[in-house]
Amino acid sequence: MSEYSIYHNPRCSKSRQTLQLLTDNGVEPEIVLYLDTPPSAAQLKQLLSKLGISARELLRKGEAAYKEGGLADTALTEAQLIAAMIAEPKLIERPIVVKGEQAVLGRPPENVLALLSK
Repeated sequence: MSEYSIYHNPRCSKSRQTLQLLTDNGVEPEIVLYLDTPPSAAQLKQLLSKLGISARELLRKGEAAYKEGGLADTALTEAQLIAAMIAEPKLIERPIVVKGEQAVLGRPPENVLALLSK
């Protein structure tokens, strides 16, 4: 099993570019197709901790589900935002690359280079 994993959407160009960047650098990550198997609340909290960001920062604000769900409401709690991402995993910003206790968003894909050098 690889020490790296990528929360990947094969239909997303940035996700594909990030995966390619990893493989070009000799990394064969575990691929997590998070749209097919969404993370649990505990897994999402763990990812947020590794990323060092809030649930709001991980939301894809351009998605219809963001607007339809009223997720711009600043009164929503972390737990409510996490629940929304679990219910609609396309709301999760992608790709997320994890190595041990650290993670980065592959936007831009070059962000993952910081993980490769650790």
